[in-house]
Amino acid sequence: MQIERILHSQGFGSRKLCRALIRAGRVAVSGVAVDDPFADLPTDGLVFTVDDVAWQFRAKAHLMLHKPSGYECSQLPQFHPSVFALLPDPLVRRGVQCIGRLDQDTTGLLLLSDDGQFIHTWSSGRKRTPKVYEVSVRHAVDDALIAALLGGVQLHDEPAPVRAAACRATGERSLRLTITEGKYHQVKRMVAAAGNRVEALHRSAVGGLTLPPELASGSWRWLDAAELAQLADFAPLP
Repeated sequence: MQIERILHSQGFGSRKLCRALIRAGRVAVSGVAVDDPFADLPTDGLVFTVDDVAWQFRAKAHLMLHKPSGYECSQLPQFHPSVFALLPDPLVRRGVQCIGRLDQDTTGLLLLSDDGQFIHTWSSGRKRTPKVYEVSVRHAVDDALIAALLGGVQLHDEPAPVRAAACRATGERSLRLTITEGKYHQVKRMVAAAGNRVEALHRSAVGGLTLPPELASGSWRWLDAAELAQLADFAPLP
């Protein structure tokens, strides 16, 4: 593939802008500047640099972000900064999207991609994908609260009780709750309907994928092949 097309596909701007970057000597492969926009390069395993920052060619972007509190999962945020401000410009320009949303005050694992099939698969409510939340609550956790969440609570505008797929206490005022649906403010509403109140909410896992402890709040990284396979165990991609 021509290096100009490679840069364009990876989010470095229009074809015209990518040609200008190359001709200005700002693009290199294996430490050697590439000044011909039309030079053909194999994309398999390709690593290139733009302004001395290394990038690996990826036909599709699959990312995880450790979302901090105070950020909105929107390209057009209303009251808080966008999570897209935490990503490098090329990823934003290539069109990565949030897969599901976390409230501005909810932290934890957020998946992003520009892969249409991946987005569709993981955004579909029919997949019943388990999502695990670490929940801090105002009042002490007791057996009655756990039983109510597992047995089902009635939410406003829902025709039937909504149940947790799993729930257990993790502390005097904390619990781990697993849901397989994606209803609006679901965890907060379920806990409120069971007679308590969410004080803090953190998503620790989606499907078979757990947020790694070494990924700092506000940081992102690519999903590797093993992590994509873990996700595929819950929602195989065609």
